[in-house]
Order: sequence, then structure tokens, then C-alpha cells
Amino acid sequence: MWKRIAENRLYILILLLLVPASTINLGLLTFIDDEAIRALVALEMDLSGNWIAPTLHGEYYYNKPPLFNWLLSPFFQWMGYSEFTSRFVNVLCLFGYTATIFVLLRREIGKERAFLIAMATFTCGRMLFWDSMLGLIDTCFSWVVFTNFYVIFYYFRRKDFLRLFLISWALTAVGFLLKGLPAIVFQVITLFSYLVVKGQWKRLFSPASIVGGLLFLALTGIYYAAYNQINPLETVFRTLLTESTKRTVVRFGIWETLLHFFTFPFEMLYHFVPWSLFSLFLLRKDMLSLIRRQPLITYFSLIFLANIIIYWTSPEVYPRYLLMLLPVYFVVLFYFEGIHKEEGTQLYRNFLRSINVLLWLLAPAFLATIFLERSSETPLLVLKSIGLTGALLGTAYAFGKKAESSLWLPLILFLLIIRIGFNWFVLPDRNTNDFGDLCRKSSLEIGERFKDVPLFVYKETEMQPANSYYLTRGRMAIIPKKSEAFAPGELYIIDPQMYGDVAYEKVAEMQVRHGKLTYHVGYLK
Repeated sequence: MWKRIAENRLYILILLLLVPASTINLGLLTFIDDEAIRALVALEMDLSGNWIAPTLHGEYYYNKPPLFNWLLSPFFQWMGYSEFTSRFVNVLCLFGYTATIFVLLRREIGKERAFLIAMATFTCGRMLFWDSMLGLIDTCFSWVVFTNFYVIFYYFRRKDFLRLFLISWALTAVGFLLKGLPAIVFQVITLFSYLVVKGQWKRLFSPASIVGGLLFLALTGIYYAAYNQINPLETVFRTLLTESTKRTVVRFGIWETLLHFFTFPFEMLYHFVPWSLFSLFLLRKDMLSLIRRQPLITYFSLIFLANIIIYWTSPEVYPRYLLMLLPVYFVVLFYFEGIHKEEGTQLYRNFLRSINVLLWLLAPAFLATIFLERSSETPLLVLKSIGLTGALLGTAYAFGKKAESSLWLPLILFLLIIRIGFNWFVLPDRNTNDFGDLCRKSSLEIGERFKDVPLFVYKETEMQPANSYYLTRGRMAIIPKKSEAFAPGELYIIDPQMYGDVAYEKVAEMQVRHGKLTYHVGYLK
């Protein structure tokens, strides 16, 4: 009984730490480009009142449908147009994603294992130290796609094909309005591969399948019919297709694709540590027979391999594109981990010892911050350093002593404590030494200073998204591009390297992140 009480306290502590781990200093760093694009599109929607046809600098933006911007906009209006707000929406999506993983999987693999899969998704390296801190579409999109994966499995098992096709195509419509064609690619690959393997491929042409497809067309068609009233659709679909193929062999050629093919697995193992290290447990002669033993493991193994091949053969792939496949892969990995644990294999015992040694080695790391000059201005520096170190030492000790049923809970706790320390020490230091912060400050200052003066982007001056967002936020007005009909009294943002022969009176300078450039703001002569 006392062991169970201790385990329950661990579960509660993990859940409590999710909030500070996810939110401390969340809004500190300057937006990266993709974050700035999402935020700027939502901001321009609010400023223009045009919720149907997204714009950047008042010009139509075609790369993504607007659903994520619709999601951002009410939070911006409620909480303010800040980095924290944009990223907070992403954190909410991450909480929803992990909760969905737990709720859906607990009926298949039990509450304890489902909790581990959900937390492994939350605490893998790439999510914990990158994607959970950014205001991007991918977490929300992955939430929708993973839910769709499970819907297909659940209703196929119940032989309820009408609900299978209706719900899965409805979720695909949501995914499409978030990110475009990748939603359809996931849907088609998953349905086709699973139905073919199950000998049910003819159901792809059944009335239920047709009704599901029509529902998708109806849901997306409503939006695009409204869009067509504002702007023709030809460019929209051409751009969506380009966005979906620009990172593939079509653009990069065969040699870069071959190189990527061999390096991709190792890159992904790196990005999703420590849980990706469980891949070692797959290395056994009876792997295929064990996969076939459990229907859910068979299904997840199949759709993982079927969907990963596109990214495996696409040279320019960011790990965030794979977030919907994480719980799929982790379910398989934890299944094999359980088999090794049950068998008490030498590999399993050595793996546990290695993890425990690694935790003991990492536990004192935050003590170094006491002696680093770059950490010297951190509030309560000594208290935080000693407190974090004590907590990490305690979880390292707990990992070595935990009961079999809750073995991995201390590791999850360890990772969340590391993230809190990262928030306290690394993020402020990174912001202090980030040129992007100068870009943010100069852009906001220009937007606020010249709020009452007509301001334009001069001709083809290339605006980087972060500058565009902060200028617009400071000004709270859309900043159009202008190539002709220049008028006295108008201010222009000018790239002096591109337009060195243009005569103008410079009144301000703006720092630009990529290339560490300086743009001028001035009146044309």
C-alpha cells in the first residue's frame, strides 16, 4: 500500500511540474521566422477584419490555410499580442495532445503504460527543449493526426466503417485547414496501407468511403468557397502543392536524397532521446513475430513505417514534422521494453545501469551555474542551483530504487526538473546574447515611434518575418509594400545594399537577424 501511495505522489508531482516546466520564461526569446509568420497572419487578420484570406504586409499569404491563425486570434485579443500568448497556445495544444494520448491508449495498454507514452512524448528531447517552447502549428497538427490514427484502428476493429470514414475524413479536414496537403497524405497512406494489409482494400471504394470523402470536400469546400469570393483559388492550390513537395527529391536530387536516407535514422534517434534509445530493444530475432502478436502493435508498426518513408526520403525534414508519429513509435518501443523487462535480459539490465549512471553524472550539473559569470545576475542563483541539484540527486536515487511498475517515473521527473533549470538559466542567457533581441527592440521602437506616419516597405526590400511582426505589433497597423506612386511625407523601410543608389533621408535604423543586416527607415528625396 505504501509503495502505491508513493507512486501516486510521483504521478501528481509530474503533473504539477508540467506547468512551470512549460511556462517559465516562455515569452522571453524573440520569435523565430515561422513563429513570426503565424503571429503576423493572425495580427493582420485582426487589424484588417479579413478572416478568410490570410495576408502578410497586406498581400495574400498562400502557404498555409488559416485555422491555426483563427485559434491564435482570440488568445491575442484576450492576453495581448505577445510571444508568451502565441507559445501558450502551443502549450495548451501540447497538453491536449498528451491528454489525448493517455485517454485513447489507456483502454489498449493500461493506465500506467499510457501515462508513460504520453509523458515520453512530452519529455523527449526535441519536444521538451524546442517545440514545446515555440508558437508553431506542428503540435496542434500532430494532435489531430494522431487522433485520426487511433480512430481508424478503433472503428476498423469494431467493423463500424461508416464512422471510420466519416470521423477520419472530418479530422483530415481539420488537419488540412491547419497545414494543407500533409493531412491528406497521412490519411491516404494510413488508410491504404492498413486496408490493403487487412485484405479490405475494396472498402476504399465503398459507399462509406465515398461519403467520408464528400464530408471532407464539404468541410474544406465551405471555406474555399468563401475564399473564392475574395481572391481566386488558382494560386492557393498551386502554392499548397509547392509547399508539400519543396523538401523532397523533386527539389534536392538523388545524391542528397541518398545521403539523407542513410543519416536520417541517426538524426531522429538524437532528436528524440532519451526515449528513442529504447530502439535497442527492437534488436531481436523474433521482432516480427512479437509485433504480429498484438493488433495495436501491428497497426502502429505498419503505419509508422508507411508514413515515415516520405520523410526518410525527403532531404530537408525538420523533426517537428514527425511529432504525430512519436506516440506511435513509443508504444512499440515500450512494448518491447516490457518484454525485455519480463525476460530479465542482459541488455535490459545493462540499459538500466547505464541510464542510472548517466542520471548521477548529470545531477550536479546546475552547480556550475554558481561559478559562471553569465549566470551571475540570475535571481536567487544559489538557492535555485542547490535546489535543482538536490531534486535531481533525489530522482537519480529514486530511479535506482523504484519498483518495476513505476520504473520510468523518476526519469520523467528528472527531465522536467532539467527543463525548469533550462528555463531559469539558459533562456535568459540566450536572450541576453541573441542578436534577435536587438532586431525585436529596433523593430518595436520604429513601429511605435512612427505610428502616426505613413510607413511602407520600399519595393522588393526583403522583410524577414520577425521584423515584420514586431514592426506591425509596435504600430498596430498593417505595413504595405509600395513600388510606385511615392508621395511626400511617407516613410520607407529600405535595404541599403539593394537600393544603394536611392536618395533618401535616413531617420532610423532597424536590425535584421539573418545576415546581421541593418535596414534604413527614411523619407525619399
